[in-house]
Formats: sequence, structure tokens, C-alpha cells
Amino acid sequence: MAVQTESLAGIRVIDFTWMGAGPLATAGLAYLGAEVIKIESMKRLDGTRLRHEGGITASSVNASQRFNDINLNKLSITLNLRKPEAVEILKRLARVSDVAAENFRAGVINRLGLGYDVLSRERPDIIMLSSSASGQTGPESGHAGYASIFGAMAGLSHMTGYIDGPPMEMRLPMDFISAGAAAFAILAALNYRQRTGEGQFLDLSSREVIACLIGDVLLDAAVNGHNPSRVGNQDEIMAPHNCYPCKGEDRWVSIAVGDDSEWTAFCRAIGNPAWTAQARFSDQLSRWKNQEALDELVGRWTRKYAAHEVMDILQRAGVAAAPSFSADMVYNDPHLKARKCVVQVKHPEIGKQKVLAPPYKMSATPPRVKRHGPLLGEHNEYILCEVLGMGKRELARLIEEEVVV
Repeated sequence: MAVQTESLAGIRVIDFTWMGAGPLATAGLAYLGAEVIKIESMKRLDGTRLRHEGGITASSVNASQRFNDINLNKLSITLNLRKPEAVEILKRLARVSDVAAENFRAGVINRLGLGYDVLSRERPDIIMLSSSASGQTGPESGHAGYASIFGAMAGLSHMTGYIDGPPMEMRLPMDFISAGAAAFAILAALNYRQRTGEGQFLDLSSREVIACLIGDVLLDAAVNGHNPSRVGNQDEIMAPHNCYPCKGEDRWVSIAVGDDSEWTAFCRAIGNPAWTAQARFSDQLSRWKNQEALDELVGRWTRKYAAHEVMDILQRAGVAAAPSFSADMVYNDPHLKARKCVVQVKHPEIGKQKVLAPPYKMSATPPRVKRHGPLLGEHNEYILCEVLGMGKRELARLIEEEVVV
């Protein structure tokens, strides 16, 4: 028997998702070998097909780097879901699929006639994920949800920012975190189905996923009545613990000294200047109480060096330190290159493009980037004719009647 080289080989996913959090979740399945079929239409384009990062308009529906980044390995079929025949085609596709995923506003997929109650009649053991800002039920379920809303409604934005500044708007990382939870939930459901033969419906609230990141804060508020707020880069225990200026234009390094032994190592690494022996810095609590003055003195030292030099000096001494990376620095970092965290794909319209590789390693069934994000409707013929057994004439009719468009 041939060795299976992809952990989700043979799994087919109907992908209704769009924008960020949803497509990133199904991309995680595509990396693992699942056949992910993205449902699209010229009548309602995925917003990421229209824009590059930074709000720049893409030259065509196939030329968006952002869309390519988050839809690697997928297939694309164009179906106009306003047409009843398109809905019927998707029901047929559900019969030969394992998973369906969507991230519309609550209730939209049901109004389209493609909710879990419908698809599970076509295939009783299908797994369906509905990912939304606040879940499918409740007084706020119908509210719109994008990454910045996830962070704000979960409370993370309130906790992020400088002590004397406003809450910070949390964007793309919120989509990645929600997507990771969604992909994990689908994998757990697949595991459950493998053991029991049963499918299930997964109702994921992105704001609840993000709220898990500040569980300690929520407990502090619930149990102790404490209303915490922003602390910038400070820590409740550690000092120094901040982001410090370095040589060059807008260059910074983060340093975290965890205990007295690390403080001794830090002092030795920077040459034991006289101020390190002052009584106000003699123990961990004293340093924490005097961290404003301490940060000023540490910053005077870091300004003499490039960020990477500070990192090298302190890491060699066993002290946690890392530069603040620009996007260009991340893509060209030798540490990440050595671990193949960035790979290159060739896209028919964009050309060669650097993309992030799957963020996890597996020895027997390694996830991988196999192809660029799909062109709009690139796989109509394969899915309709080969997977569903339609003839070429029927496909031509569907195109003429704008069912496939």
C-alpha cells in the first residue's frame, strides 16, 4: 500500500468563505492536502480579489497578491447563487464533499438555501463550519464582523496600547487567530467523524476566540472586580521589559529580563555601568517600581547599537531580546529562511511571489504550498464535468444562462 503523503488527502471542502478569517481557515486545510473548492462569482467578488495590501486596487480579479496569499492550493468555481440551479449544483457537490465552511453574517447561508440543515440532508456525515463575529444566535449575531471588530468586541483592543493612549485597532492578526481556531475545530470534527461516523455543525464566534487571549484579564474583572486597562510594553512582574530605541531611523529592540539571575547577566553583557549597582535596581521588585527611570537608562545604552547587535549581545548572555522587524526584514531574515518559512510560487498574472509557508511542521505528512491561488473560475470544467459528471454541452448552457459566471 502506498504511503499517504498528505494528512487530509481525499478530503473535499466546499469553501464559501471570503475576505480574511474564513479563507485563512480553509487554506490551513488545503496545506494539509484537502481539495478545497472556493465558491465564487463575478456577481459577488471576494473583496480580496480587488485589493492588494495597503488598499491598492488590483489590476484584475486575478492579480491581487492579498487574494493569492490566503488562497494558496485552492480550486475555484464560479456559481451565481441567486440562480436556483446553482444552489442545486452545490447540493450535488455536497454529496461528494466532507466539509463546508462559510463566514457570512449569521443567517445568510440559510437564506441562500445552503445551511447545515440542507447540506446534511444531502450528506448526513458532512461537517459544516459557520464562522462569524458573534456566533449564529443571540442579540448581536447579525452584526457585521471584520478583524478590527473581533479585537474590539473581545476586549483585546482595550488592553492594547500605551498607558496614556487610546485602545489600539487590531487588524489582520485577529483573522489569523480566528482562522487557526476554525481550522482546528474542523480537524477535531474530522477526527470525531472518523471514530463515530457522525458529522456536525460548528458555530464559531471570532470574538470569543480572541477573548481567549485575555482569559486572565476577564477572570480578574469577574472575580476581583478589577477593571484593567492598557500598560504599553510593561509587564506585571518583569523589568526591564520594553521596546527600546536603537541606532538608525525608527529601529527598535524588545528586551525582557525575567528575574535576578537574568538581571545579573544583562548587567554583565552591557559592561556593568555604575547605574546598574544603584539600590533602586537591586532586586526585581525595586526594578519594577523604578521601571520608568530604568527604561531611560537602558534606552541610552541601546541607542549606541543596531537592533541586531543588541540582540546578539543579550542573547549570548541568556537574556531575551529581539528586534522589531519590518515586513522586508521578516522576509529576508536568515533565521526564517533557514527554516523555509517563506517560499516562492509562480502565478500566471502576478509572476513570482514570496508567500508564507504553513506555520507548522509534520514529519510524515508535511503541509506544503503546491500552487498559487486560483484564477477566477479556473476549475469550472474539472469540478462540474469530472467531479459532478456533467457534459460539455450542459456546462456551455450553464454559462450562457449565467448560472456559471
